[in-house]
Amino acid sequence: MAENYREFNPGNNPENGQSTQGPKWTSGNGGSTYGKIAAIVATLLVLGVLAMESVYSIGEQEQGVVTTFGHAGSVVTSGLHFKIPFVQKVTKVNTTILGFPIGYRSGGDDSASQEQIDDESLMITSDFNFVNVDFYVEYKVSDPVKYLYSSRQPKEILKNIAQSCIRNIISNYVVDDVITTGKSKIQAEIKEMIIEKLEEQDIGLMLVNISMQDAEPPTEAVIEAFKAVETAKQGKETAINNANKYRNEKIPEASAKADQITQDAEAAKQERVNEGIAQAARFNEMYAEYEKNPLLTKQRMFYEAMEEVLPGVKLIIDDGSGDLNKTLYLDELQLEDITGDRPAVSSEDTSTQEEE
Repeated sequence: MAENYREFNPGNNPENGQSTQGPKWTSGNGGSTYGKIAAIVATLLVLGVLAMESVYSIGEQEQGVVTTFGHAGSVVTSGLHFKIPFVQKVTKVNTTILGFPIGYRSGGDDSASQEQIDDESLMITSDFNFVNVDFYVEYKVSDPVKYLYSSRQPKEILKNIAQSCIRNIISNYVVDDVITTGKSKIQAEIKEMIIEKLEEQDIGLMLVNISMQDAEPPTEAVIEAFKAVETAKQGKETAINNANKYRNEKIPEASAKADQITQDAEAAKQERVNEGIAQAARFNEMYAEYEKNPLLTKQRMFYEAMEEVLPGVKLIIDDGSGDLNKTLYLDELQLEDITGDRPAVSSEDTSTQEEE
């Protein structure tokens, strides 16, 4: 490295006229060494600052918008990235699902600390009744560039759109539907309208969900009346369900009984038909025998009738021979052995016999 020095030559002084060259005087190396160290340190600091400014990271639930000289460029996702220091700037955007309430403000995790905001919650229904309705809106960033540069306050724009749509839909329903039965339908219509408005505004936000937290009249007396109405409706539904349950239990039982009665009737019918057929066949057989031998058939029929009228009675049959000791039970009587005219028949107890 070149050394800095200062030369002094008294021989060149024109006053003394001498040309003798004198000794040279030089400065030391300490000052130049300190300057070198300072320059190296400054260079390292500059390089370190440049390195820190050129490297950045994006989280998993974030996206980054890179701007060059103030103009939005690319959108980067999670990971480690590089940029040109002092030329490019990165703005991080949270892409998780966020939310805000409408109609109330929560003081913390405790729901009892919620504060009602009448300016947001108080609405009028189609039947000119007032009602307090609370909503919770969930949204997320769909386009980071439009979210950052299309509007100054996209969240406030979304909130104003949601309040406008809520009031528009609530005004189409009667108060009874808003408080009791129409909540699901109201939420669906409000969500559809907000999505349509956001597409028109194109502010880089998308609606995830909107839910009705609570709906009640503004006075305690009306609140109690609507609670009574809701209780009555629930009681009505319970009674209907119980009636349907009873009907569903009894109808199969009655159907089973009806089927059983029908089957019994069919069985009785078939039995009577079979019995009639048997009696007709028996009559035909008896008539055929009667045509062969009318007298014996008459006697047999007479004995069978007596057996049915006087069961267990002994009979004395007079065959004309004058012998009355012959006593026969009807089931022991052999009609084919009897000849002659119709015999006389009399009953006898255990001690006496009577002749007929």
